[in-house]
Amino acid sequence: MRKRTARDIRRHNRFEVLQSTYAAGEHVSRQQIATATGLSTATVANLTGELLDVGVLVEVGREDSGGGRPRARLAVNAERGLLVGVDVSEDFVRLELYDLAMNVLRAVERRMDPRGSTPGDVVEHITLGVDDLLATPDVDPDRVLGIGVSLPGLVEREGGVSVLAVYGHWRDVPMKALLAERLDFPLYVDNPLKASTVAELWFGAGRDVDDLAVVTLRTGVGVGVAIDGTLYRGTTNSAGEWGHIILVMDGRTCRCGARGCVEAYVGAPGILQTLRETDPHHPILTIDDQIAAIEALADAARRHDPTAQRVIEETGRHLGASVATMINMLNPARIVLGDWVADRLGEPLLTATRNAAAHYSLDQPFGAVTLSLSELPDNAVCLGTATFALEGFLNDLTSHTVRFPARPTIRKLTR
Repeated sequence: MRKRTARDIRRHNRFEVLQSTYAAGEHVSRQQIATATGLSTATVANLTGELLDVGVLVEVGREDSGGGRPRARLAVNAERGLLVGVDVSEDFVRLELYDLAMNVLRAVERRMDPRGSTPGDVVEHITLGVDDLLATPDVDPDRVLGIGVSLPGLVEREGGVSVLAVYGHWRDVPMKALLAERLDFPLYVDNPLKASTVAELWFGAGRDVDDLAVVTLRTGVGVGVAIDGTLYRGTTNSAGEWGHIILVMDGRTCRCGARGCVEAYVGAPGILQTLRETDPHHPILTIDDQIAAIEALADAARRHDPTAQRVIEETGRHLGASVATMINMLNPARIVLGDWVADRLGEPLLTATRNAAAHYSLDQPFGAVTLSLSELPDNAVCLGTATFALEGFLNDLTSHTVRFPARPTIRKLTR
């Protein structure tokens, strides 16, 4: 077991300080950060000093403290730099450009062939997408601090290697190295399960709970897990491949080659297969684009199409049974359903999932968990990969010794 070093602890605490600053909104005092994180005031003072020195935080004023010394108010310095988050899925490559306050400045989406793409195709899509994001006079490429990239499947993150991507039958593809030949920025590579979970930990449902599971529902499915507020990766960064546990013995053939996997029933192709088995002549099955087909299914259910309603109910039944296993095994405080399938099927899917989970879970852990849809306003995977880039930048703080930009003139704030 790898022991945490003093550097690891300091890095973790630095993230905690910054996360609490994001959570506070416009501005926050050091005392409020200490209360939110449980860190000592001296530790908070040291870490906020580091973040001020490199321009990640700025002082935005002072407020009266009830007779004592006025308290400085801190905020994230949105102008410090830019981050790019990239979500490579089976259906599209989406890229989003963020300022350091994690506001989306621009977004680009390029469609992919869901039947499979080569590594060269993906590199080209990402490269052209980054060019599009930065090709505007008000964006200085020199201000980009890093690019985070999510790839479907198993990813070895240190080397940025796509170990296994089912949709293209990739094995051991050195994607980070391939991208580095085209993009002269720091690169951070992981998968959507980890990215979505990090986004929820920093900015969403994970900010106020320690134990969290984030279910990703798209062409492929999986779950990201946070334990004690920390992303759980497993021994080889492959934790979360819940989509490939067996739900139905000798059931449908999954893309991974096994039979009866969760993904074969609750991923987008599996949902359309349920529709095909329910009504082989339903007009939605004539739609070639599976994102459009899932949107049509959701729309049909809203119009009280009984077949569409039955398909969503059946999908929720399978999903709920699978989620129940997670509830019984992990005992999380919150489970979030996210990504584009969950976004489109929404409350009907959530309700059916919750009902099935209640039936198949043990009473005590089910009573302790909250199931909800993700409330992140933008693409959670892009946000998570941009956060990986932010974390990478913060991990390299020791190489940034110049105060930039200068702290603004302090003004007094009143409560």
